[in-house]
Amino acid sequence: MGCVIAGGGPAGAMLALLLARAGVEVTLLEKHGDFLRDFRGDTIHPSTLQVLDELGLAGEFLQLPHRKARSLSLVSDRGDIKLATLERLPGRFRYMAFVPQWDFLKLLTSAAGRYPGFRLLMNAEAYDLIREGGAVRGLRYRDGSGEHEIRAELTVAADGRHSVLREPAGLRAEELGAPMDVVWFRLPRHQDDRDDTFLRVSPPHMMVAINRESYWQLAYLIRKGGYDELTGQGIDALRRPVARLLPWLADRVGQIEGFDDVSVLTVALNRLRRWHRPGFLCIGDSAHAMSPVFGVGINLAVQDAVAAANLLAGALRSGAPIPESLLHRVQRRRMPPTRITQAAQRLVQSRVITPALTRRLDPTRLPRDLTRIPVFKRVAPRFLGQGVLPEHVRVKEL
Repeated sequence: MGCVIAGGGPAGAMLALLLARAGVEVTLLEKHGDFLRDFRGDTIHPSTLQVLDELGLAGEFLQLPHRKARSLSLVSDRGDIKLATLERLPGRFRYMAFVPQWDFLKLLTSAAGRYPGFRLLMNAEAYDLIREGGAVRGLRYRDGSGEHEIRAELTVAADGRHSVLREPAGLRAEELGAPMDVVWFRLPRHQDDRDDTFLRVSPPHMMVAINRESYWQLAYLIRKGGYDELTGQGIDALRRPVARLLPWLADRVGQIEGFDDVSVLTVALNRLRRWHRPGFLCIGDSAHAMSPVFGVGINLAVQDAVAAANLLAGALRSGAPIPESLLHRVQRRRMPPTRITQAAQRLVQSRVITPALTRRLDPTRLPRDLTRIPVFKRVAPRFLGQGVLPEHVRVKEL
């Protein structure tokens, strides 16, 4: 076996597709029976759309139910504030696409399934590594029939921010801190509602509203560790701020019947100092958990996968042991964009989110159109749309 990947999220699915496309034998393990987890991140940025285009999948992607966002707005108590526009980006894709992540993952794994070297195991939960001679030689997993082993030249942990494979590899994350957690829920959308996706801020309340055509996917920000306090106050403690922030939803907040109707995301911002061991590599959230700020998590994960495939596909195809120096090249390439992006997220957390949650921010004092300011006009769109170091598919299809 050339490569085994734990985790069927964006990083794992994209890497599996790229390696299978390059003629590498690869097995992808997903611990759930499907990809249908609501409230997963699903903001597909131009950098990822470009990768899909290079793979010949952009057309299929655009057939999925999705909504395009060409600009971003903050809604204050006094009206809209334009934060950024992607319409001046170079290239074909000048928008972000909001698409359910399960559709995106199904697209990637279906495309990978067209190659004979790809195998997808659902309901397969990786729980330990196989170590021999000082190197990782595969992993152990369990499914409905019991416990099993898969041996491989390279084992990749793409199993998310709570990766179970990092610990047996002796890898520890450096915590960078986040001031908030996020309560996710949905409410019906009516035809006369506004039709964009936006950030609503009225200190001490913050909410992201994502237009899903038939419903609103809503993310209500709370202080870090504040979920137990919120639930202790009863469901009206959530209904009231929703109705205040979005008055046109006031007649629908009663449909949040209880906290069983919501999902809480415990926000983490961290990264590994070392992403690899002999025969083992972490990518995506397993290597660096991202804050929801900028909605870049999926896109950094995809970029990690593209960089890893570009650097590793040839060696994996040869069947020879993978030198750890090659794994280090993956980390060396992807660490700078990770650090810069996380630094920007920390800046927003400290200068915007914390002040907003503690009533020290007055968004009504901001200019109505930040895109007239040079840094927001030039730098912000490229940072949001293309990222710090956009990757391109270099490995050839076989």
